[in-house]
Amino acid sequence: MSTTKLILFKGKKKVDGKYLLTLRVTHDRKPSYLFFEWVNEKDWDQTQMRVKKSHPNSQRLNHHILKKLTEANDTILEYETKKKPYTSSDIVNLLRGGQKDGSFFKIAEEYIDELTAQGKINRAKPDSSRIKLFKEFLKGRDIQFYEINEPLLKKLKTFILSKNGKGKGSGERSVMNTFVVIRTLFNRAITEGVADQKDYPFGKGKIQIKFPETVKIGLDQNEIAKIENLDLEEHSPIWHTRNVFLFSFYLAGIRISDVLNMKWSDIQKGRIIYKMNKNSKVDSLKLSEKVKDILKYYAPNKKKEDDFIFPELKKANSKDPGDINAKIRTAVKKFNKYLDRIREKAEIHKKITTHIARHSFGNIAGDRISPQMLQKLYRHSHLSTTIGYQGNFIYRDTDEALDSVINF
Repeated sequence: MSTTKLILFKGKKKVDGKYLLTLRVTHDRKPSYLFFEWVNEKDWDQTQMRVKKSHPNSQRLNHHILKKLTEANDTILEYETKKKPYTSSDIVNLLRGGQKDGSFFKIAEEYIDELTAQGKINRAKPDSSRIKLFKEFLKGRDIQFYEINEPLLKKLKTFILSKNGKGKGSGERSVMNTFVVIRTLFNRAITEGVADQKDYPFGKGKIQIKFPETVKIGLDQNEIAKIENLDLEEHSPIWHTRNVFLFSFYLAGIRISDVLNMKWSDIQKGRIIYKMNKNSKVDSLKLSEKVKDILKYYAPNKKKEDDFIFPELKKANSKDPGDINAKIRTAVKKFNKYLDRIREKAEIHKKITTHIARHSFGNIAGDRISPQMLQKLYRHSHLSTTIGYQGNFIYRDTDEALDSVINF
C-alpha cells in the first residue's frame, strides 16, 4: 500500500525557523521525500495541505506542490493497475524528472536530507562533513559528475592527506571515507539518470577504495574480571559506567548507541529483542545471569514498559533524531572519561573506550566460536566481515607456525 502527503519536514530546521516543504511518498512503510522550498510554519496549513496566502509566493507554490502530488498519485495508480513492482524511491525519482541538472552538491543535499528524514543521523553528520571537505577542496564551486575523474580524485587524496598528516592512518581512512560518499552519490546520480556510467571513476583499473588496516585490541578474561571485581560506590557515575560497559560486553559487544536505546519493552521471555541503529536489523539475544544482575539495579526506575533501561535518553526528544544523537555523543564522552579511571583502578595498561567492549568479546571468543555463530552474534551481513574482524584476535596458528621454525 502506498500513501502520499505534503508536509513540513521537521527533521531539518533553518536558523530563521523555516522548514522544508516536502512531498512524502510511502510504500510498504518505507518513505522517500521530494523536497521543495523553505517555508515558515505559520505559512503552512497542514489540514488543507496548502501554503497560506500569508506567503508571498503561495499561489505559485500551491500550483507546483499540488501538481507533484497529483503526478505521484497518478504514477502509483499506473504501477498498481499494471501490477508492476516499485518502491517509494522509484516514484520520487520519476517526479524529479527534469529537475536534475547533474550538480554534485544538489544530489548531495538531497542525500543528506533523506538520511536526516529517516533518522540516520549517525550517517548524515559524518557524510555531510565529508561532502563539505570535498567542497573545500573545490574552493566552494559546484561540480558536474562527468568532471569527477581519476586525476581529480588523486588531487583530492593529496589535499586530505595534507590536512590530516600524510603518514597517519587516520588520514588515509579519511580519504577512503570521502571516496565512499562520492561513490555513493555517483551511483545515485547514475540511477537517477543525471550521470553516465562511462564517467564512473571507481572500480578495477580506476580508483579503488581500500581502507588501511587498523589494530583492534580487546581486553582478555583476566582484565574483564578485574573490572567486574572493582569495589565502586553504588549509583556513582563510575559504577554506572562499568554497568553499561559490561552490559555491552555480556551481549556480544552491542554498540553503545543500541545499548542506550534499549527499552524495558525489548525484554521478552528472558531475551532482549532490539533493532540495530547502524543497519536496522532486528536481533534477539538471551539474557545471561550477569545481564540480569545489572538490570536489577535499574528496574526500580522503570515508570512504564517502553521506558529506557538506562537513563541517558530518558529526557531526549523521541521525535528528534538529532537530539537523541547529541545525547548519545555526550554520554559516550562521559563514559570514556570514567572508563579511563576504571582502567587506572584496575591497573589495566590498554586504552578502554565504550567500543572496546566489542573488541574484548572478539578477543576472548578467539577461535573457540565458529565464524558462522560469531557472524550472528556480531550481526554482520557478510561472513567475510566476521572473518576479517576476528582475524585481529586469533594468533594461535601464527604462534604455532613461528614456534615450529625457531624451537630447534
